[in-house]
Amino acid sequence: MLLSSLLVWSTVTLAQSSSQETETITLGYLGIERPADIEPLSVLDPVIDDEGVQGARLAVNDNNATGQFLGQEFVLVESIVAEQGEVLAGLESLIEQGADWIISGLPDKALRQVLESSALEERVVFNTLAQENTLRDEECQANVFHTTPSRRMLTDALAQFLGYKQWQDWVLVRGNTDEDQLLAEALRESAQRFGHNIVEERMWPHDPMSRRAEGGFHAIQREIPVFMQNLPQHDVVVIADENDYFGEYFPYQTEIPRPVVGTQGLKAVAWHRTHESWGAVQLQRRFEEQAERWMTPHDYAAWIAVRSLGEAAARTGSVDRDTVIDYMLSDEFELAGYLGLPVSYRTWNHQLRQPILVTGPRMVASVSPQEGYLHPRSPLDSLGVDEGESQCNIQ
Repeated sequence: MLLSSLLVWSTVTLAQSSSQETETITLGYLGIERPADIEPLSVLDPVIDDEGVQGARLAVNDNNATGQFLGQEFVLVESIVAEQGEVLAGLESLIEQGADWIISGLPDKALRQVLESSALEERVVFNTLAQENTLRDEECQANVFHTTPSRRMLTDALAQFLGYKQWQDWVLVRGNTDEDQLLAEALRESAQRFGHNIVEERMWPHDPMSRRAEGGFHAIQREIPVFMQNLPQHDVVVIADENDYFGEYFPYQTEIPRPVVGTQGLKAVAWHRTHESWGAVQLQRRFEEQAERWMTPHDYAAWIAVRSLGEAAARTGSVDRDTVIDYMLSDEFELAGYLGLPVSYRTWNHQLRQPILVTGPRMVASVSPQEGYLHPRSPLDSLGVDEGESQCNIQ
């Protein structure tokens, strides 16, 4: 009897869905080719030419698995511009193909060009790569949602773990790039927020072209201990090297044996290939089957952006732009992100609130927010600039 009822219900449901007029959401992925002159530091690191867009492709398939029963279809169009190419031409190409929503796999400078373009009109942009704090703060915009964590979210996640371990005294070693200076600033803010002490800060004046020099590790073995001499007592060495120029050489080479954390060693990331808890192994396997490689944080941010639209459209039964956005920013919106807690969007700056993994190279060590770090709204809001501190208010 039960089986007969289920068959009747399924037949009726399928008949109803087939009679519905399909509504389409067209998403445009905009990215930039990987620079040809930048090689991985290690021969063990894969060269990835499709980072980000693979996450969007998987999420479109996930959305359509449900959308086919709701009269909804998600279509992905793509534009990957050359390294020195015209980003705005890529945007116009997506618009010509009917893209109503833009998934941005662009770094900060290129993303700002898109946001300033009149061609964008009222389209919503999901930022899946640029981590600049200012994009979520004084330069925030109402039509931008951020699914990649800000630098401040990542440094807060790391600082909470170091606080849990009672590793309070830091030596901060930063690179000489603009990105490293921004990260160092975020680390200082996180240290102050959670009661850590940066007992000394030093800059490593590294030339990235010298790392492949003949006998390079012999020179590193001599140089780093000298560089790290005469330091105050400290618990941990914190590295700010976003471009992976020098930080990987620091573990095991410091004069005093101390853990190395930051951009190398133990680090805070939105996603990691070793993460398997809370059903994450299912997502990992589906992604690997599609892309034939591991999922990266950029892939995950693109996946969660597209899935956000799919979830909101499914729950509201609508593909209308304002209806979808209103639901995404409501208290009812929650999305399973395979991170232990549901993810959602902060109304005041449109940043995705999410747990952050704290990982070594081959194992997840912990997940932030850490136990004991409380917040009146959500423990997830203990990561990153909070509403009361923010200079952004786009509610």
